[in-house]
Amino acid sequence: MEFKEDEILPKRSKSTEIQSICSEDSIFSMPNLPEELITEIMLRLPVKSLLQFRSVSKSWLSLISTSHFVKTHLLLSASNKDYIHHGVITKASNTSRGVKNCSVSSLLYDSVPESFELDTPGKNPNAFPLFVGSVNGLICLAINLFYGLDCFIIWNPSIRKYKKLPYEEHVVPYFTFGFAYDEFEDDYKIVGIFPIYSYASLCRVEVKIYSLKSDSWKRVKNYKGVELLGDFAKFVNGKLHWLDKHWNIISMDLADEKWAEVEQPCCFKGCGFLKLGVFESDLFVFCNYAWTHVDIWVMKEYGVKESWTKMFTVKSPEDSMGRIFYPIILMSNEGEILLKFGSRFTKYNPKDDSVRYLDVTKLAPCHDVQIYVKSLVCPFY
Repeated sequence: MEFKEDEILPKRSKSTEIQSICSEDSIFSMPNLPEELITEIMLRLPVKSLLQFRSVSKSWLSLISTSHFVKTHLLLSASNKDYIHHGVITKASNTSRGVKNCSVSSLLYDSVPESFELDTPGKNPNAFPLFVGSVNGLICLAINLFYGLDCFIIWNPSIRKYKKLPYEEHVVPYFTFGFAYDEFEDDYKIVGIFPIYSYASLCRVEVKIYSLKSDSWKRVKNYKGVELLGDFAKFVNGKLHWLDKHWNIISMDLADEKWAEVEQPCCFKGCGFLKLGVFESDLFVFCNYAWTHVDIWVMKEYGVKESWTKMFTVKSPEDSMGRIFYPIILMSNEGEILLKFGSRFTKYNPKDDSVRYLDVTKLAPCHDVQIYVKSLVCPFY
């Protein structure tokens, strides 16, 4: 479903005057405080609390609707190292329809984290969502049918708004995508790599880019035909990154739409199974070796081969049974590392080199995982 902007946020007001709130119809009452202080307080509130103010006063609503407030709130929320403004959504399998939501801070710090069922947009009994990626609180879903792609949805679960994207062409199930924010154009984009078949034979591969700002697709002509793996791309430094079938890291720059190979250490080639991920704002690689351990490497200076640094070596649990570590990686204030091993969340403690499983209430083993920051960013312009 497509919403108009004034259905989610009011038209922006030139006035930023903050009035004291004391309404007979409201439980909120605030003293007369300096405008700057009120703004500083609100910038640090979670989205859920801010949304409660929308019905209190037009002044509050006008403030949290401004582009400056939305961007500043996003910056502060994303940089919070306690991860109180981050969530993680999970799915039990590629073909499951149900999506669970859990607080990242709960996973990191609570003894018994709890998950909750999350209503996803565009529910269809014959379709299931795939997590393409998340940027600035927006999550891109590829709504898949058993015979192929149905549509895309850009969704902000924090404000419960979404946009269904135009896409009319039938696509077979074998595709890969990336979701990114083009900072130079202030635009959210989806890059899709679509194999085109004729009579069950691959005849060509097409690359298309969707722009949220223009609400349209365009074709990219300079694709080199590299055979990429099916994992969705990771967005770092203005570029989307995939692995190809030879474990090379292939990037596409959103600015000039050019493709390149990211240099990597020779030891990556000897690894049994590679996975890409993002640690804070850096590209990292999980090198899983023969189901015994994983080396976690981070490129500390983008594009510099010599800056690849091995951060951790994590031993697989004794009951590994052929499972591997997958790239969800966050670090708590105590130095523990949140990872996913097989279909379960785990914590790695570098101090004693231990790995323990997390028991999350109401959460079945999860196949697909996506971290997002809770923001006020609108899924349409």
